[in-house]
Amino acid sequence: MKTRSDLFAFFDAHDVAHSTLDHPPVFRVEEGLEIKKALPGGHTKNLFLKDAKGQLWLISALGETTIDLKKLHHVIGSGRLSFGPQEMMVETLGVTPGSVTAFGLINDTEKRLRFVLDKALAESDPVNFHPLGNDATTAVSQADFRKFLAALDIAPMIVDFEAMEVVA
Repeated sequence: MKTRSDLFAFFDAHDVAHSTLDHPPVFRVEEGLEIKKALPGGHTKNLFLKDAKGQLWLISALGETTIDLKKLHHVIGSGRLSFGPQEMMVETLGVTPGSVTAFGLINDTEKRLRFVLDKALAESDPVNFHPLGNDATTAVSQADFRKFLAALDIAPMIVDFEAMEVVA
Protein backbone atom coordinates (compact mmCIF):
# COMPACT_ATOMS: atom_id res chain seq x y z
CA MET A 1 0.00 0.00 0.00
CA LYS A 2 1.14 3.47 -0.81
CA THR A 3 1.79 5.89 2.04
CA ARG A 4 1.40 9.64 2.35
CA SER A 5 5.01 10.04 1.14
CA ASP A 6 4.26 7.83 -1.87
CA LEU A 7 1.17 9.93 -2.63
CA PHE A 8 3.17 13.16 -2.55
CA ALA A 9 5.87 11.61 -4.75
CA PHE A 10 3.10 10.61 -7.21
CA PHE A 11 1.78 14.17 -7.17
CA ASP A 12 5.25 15.54 -7.84
CA ALA A 13 5.89 13.05 -10.66
CA HIS A 14 2.62 14.13 -12.34
CA ASP A 15 2.99 17.88 -11.73
CA VAL A 16 0.09 17.99 -9.26
CA ALA A 17 0.65 21.03 -7.05
CA HIS A 18 -0.38 20.34 -3.47
CA SER A 19 -0.22 21.90 -0.02
CA THR A 20 -0.82 20.08 3.24
CA LEU A 21 -1.85 21.20 6.70
CA ASP A 22 -1.11 18.78 9.55
CA HIS A 23 -3.70 18.79 12.34
CA PRO A 24 -5.12 16.56 15.09
CA PRO A 25 -7.03 13.53 13.72
CA VAL A 26 -10.65 14.18 12.66
CA PHE A 27 -13.12 11.36 12.15
CA ARG A 28 -16.33 13.08 10.99
CA VAL A 29 -17.23 16.06 8.83
CA GLU A 30 -18.54 17.92 11.88
CA GLU A 31 -15.14 17.72 13.56
CA GLY A 32 -12.38 20.08 12.57
CA LEU A 33 -14.56 23.05 11.67
CA GLU A 34 -11.82 25.36 12.94
CA ILE A 35 -9.30 23.63 10.69
CA LYS A 36 -11.56 24.06 7.69
CA LYS A 37 -11.88 27.79 8.31
CA ALA A 38 -8.14 28.10 7.67
CA LEU A 39 -8.35 26.27 4.33
CA PRO A 40 -10.15 27.71 1.30
CA GLY A 41 -12.10 25.58 -1.14
CA GLY A 42 -14.33 22.54 -0.99
CA HIS A 43 -14.07 20.32 2.05
CA THR A 44 -15.10 16.75 1.52
CA LYS A 45 -16.89 13.79 2.91
CA ASN A 46 -16.03 10.46 1.40
CA LEU A 47 -18.09 7.29 1.60
CA PHE A 48 -16.78 3.79 1.00
CA LEU A 49 -19.75 1.69 -0.10
CA LYS A 50 -20.57 -1.77 -1.36
CA ASP A 51 -23.68 -2.59 -3.34
CA ALA A 52 -25.85 -5.69 -3.20
CA LYS A 53 -24.08 -7.01 -6.33
CA GLY A 54 -20.66 -6.81 -4.63
CA GLN A 55 -19.42 -3.72 -6.50
CA LEU A 56 -17.37 -1.26 -4.43
CA TRP A 57 -18.02 2.47 -4.66
CA LEU A 58 -16.23 5.58 -3.46
CA ILE A 59 -18.38 8.71 -3.19
CA SER A 60 -16.64 12.09 -2.74
CA ALA A 61 -18.87 15.05 -2.03
CA LEU A 62 -18.81 18.44 -0.39
CA GLY A 63 -19.08 18.02 3.37
CA GLU A 64 -22.49 19.68 3.48
CA THR A 65 -23.98 17.63 0.62
CA THR A 66 -26.89 15.37 1.54
CA ILE A 67 -26.50 11.88 0.11
CA ASP A 68 -29.60 9.68 0.17
CA LEU A 69 -28.24 6.13 -0.01
CA LYS A 70 -31.77 4.74 -0.34
CA LYS A 71 -32.19 6.58 -3.66
CA LEU A 72 -28.62 6.79 -4.92
CA HIS A 73 -28.48 3.24 -6.28
CA HIS A 74 -31.24 4.13 -8.78
CA VAL A 75 -29.19 7.11 -9.99
CA ILE A 76 -25.82 5.39 -10.40
CA GLY A 77 -27.17 2.03 -11.60
CA SER A 78 -25.92 -0.02 -8.70
CA GLY A 79 -27.46 -2.56 -6.39
CA ARG A 80 -28.69 -1.31 -3.01
CA LEU A 81 -25.87 0.46 -1.20
CA SER A 82 -24.45 -0.01 2.27
CA PHE A 83 -21.19 0.91 3.94
CA GLY A 84 -18.35 -1.34 2.86
CA PRO A 85 -16.47 -3.55 5.30
CA GLN A 86 -13.36 -2.11 6.92
CA GLU A 87 -11.21 -4.97 5.61
CA MET A 88 -12.15 -4.12 2.02
CA MET A 89 -11.51 -0.44 2.69
CA VAL A 90 -8.00 -1.25 3.84
CA GLU A 91 -7.46 -3.64 0.88
CA THR A 92 -8.63 -1.22 -1.80
CA LEU A 93 -7.94 2.29 -0.50
CA GLY A 94 -5.22 1.59 2.05
CA VAL A 95 -7.04 3.59 4.72
CA THR A 96 -9.12 2.97 7.83
CA PRO A 97 -12.50 4.47 8.83
CA GLY A 98 -12.22 8.22 9.35
CA SER A 99 -9.51 8.49 6.70
CA VAL A 100 -11.50 7.65 3.55
CA THR A 101 -10.31 9.89 0.74
CA ALA A 102 -10.33 10.13 -3.04
CA PHE A 103 -6.53 10.14 -2.82
CA GLY A 104 -6.88 6.50 -1.68
CA LEU A 105 -7.68 5.64 -5.30
CA ILE A 106 -3.90 5.51 -5.75
CA ASN A 107 -4.04 2.18 -3.89
CA ASP A 108 -6.86 0.65 -5.97
CA THR A 109 -4.46 -0.98 -8.41
CA GLU A 110 -6.99 -3.70 -9.29
CA LYS A 111 -9.63 -1.06 -10.22
CA ARG A 112 -12.23 -2.57 -7.89
CA LEU A 113 -13.85 0.78 -7.08
CA ARG A 114 -16.20 2.94 -9.08
CA PHE A 115 -15.70 6.61 -8.28
CA VAL A 116 -18.63 9.02 -7.93
CA LEU A 117 -17.88 12.73 -7.66
CA ASP A 118 -20.38 15.29 -6.39
CA LYS A 119 -21.12 17.94 -9.04
CA ALA A 120 -20.74 20.68 -6.42
CA LEU A 121 -17.33 19.31 -5.43
CA ALA A 122 -16.36 19.04 -9.10
CA GLU A 123 -17.02 22.78 -9.33
CA SER A 124 -15.05 23.68 -6.18
CA ASP A 125 -11.52 24.99 -6.36
CA PRO A 126 -9.38 24.02 -4.61
CA VAL A 127 -10.52 20.70 -3.15
CA ASN A 128 -9.37 19.33 0.21
CA PHE A 129 -8.89 15.66 1.04
CA HIS A 130 -7.04 13.68 3.69
CA PRO A 131 -3.68 12.47 2.35
CA LEU A 132 -4.32 8.79 3.32
CA GLY A 133 -4.67 9.68 7.00
CA ASN A 134 -7.08 11.87 8.98
CA ASP A 135 -4.32 13.85 10.70
CA ALA A 136 -3.77 16.21 7.75
CA THR A 137 -5.61 17.88 4.91
CA THR A 138 -4.16 18.29 1.44
CA ALA A 139 -5.42 20.90 -1.01
CA VAL A 140 -5.12 20.62 -4.78
CA SER A 141 -6.69 22.71 -7.50
CA GLN A 142 -9.63 21.22 -9.38
CA ALA A 143 -7.42 20.99 -12.49
CA ASP A 144 -4.73 19.15 -10.54
CA PHE A 145 -7.31 16.83 -8.97
CA ARG A 146 -8.44 15.91 -12.49
CA LYS A 147 -4.77 15.44 -13.45
CA PHE A 148 -4.41 13.03 -10.49
CA LEU A 149 -7.46 11.04 -11.60
CA ALA A 150 -6.29 10.98 -15.23
CA ALA A 151 -2.87 9.68 -14.15
CA LEU A 152 -4.73 6.79 -12.48
CA ASP A 153 -6.94 6.35 -15.57
CA ILE A 154 -10.07 7.14 -13.58
CA ALA A 155 -13.03 8.94 -15.12
CA PRO A 156 -15.44 9.85 -12.31
CA MET A 157 -19.19 9.55 -12.60
CA ILE A 158 -20.39 13.04 -11.71
CA VAL A 159 -23.69 13.19 -9.85
CA ASP A 160 -25.77 16.22 -8.97
CA PHE A 161 -26.96 15.15 -5.52
CA GLU A 162 -29.56 17.96 -5.36
CA ALA A 163 -31.26 16.83 -8.56
CA MET A 164 -30.29 13.16 -7.96
CA GLU A 165 -29.06 12.69 -11.52
CA VAL A 166 -25.85 11.77 -13.33
CA VAL A 167 -24.45 14.77 -15.20
CA ALA A 168 -21.25 13.25 -16.62
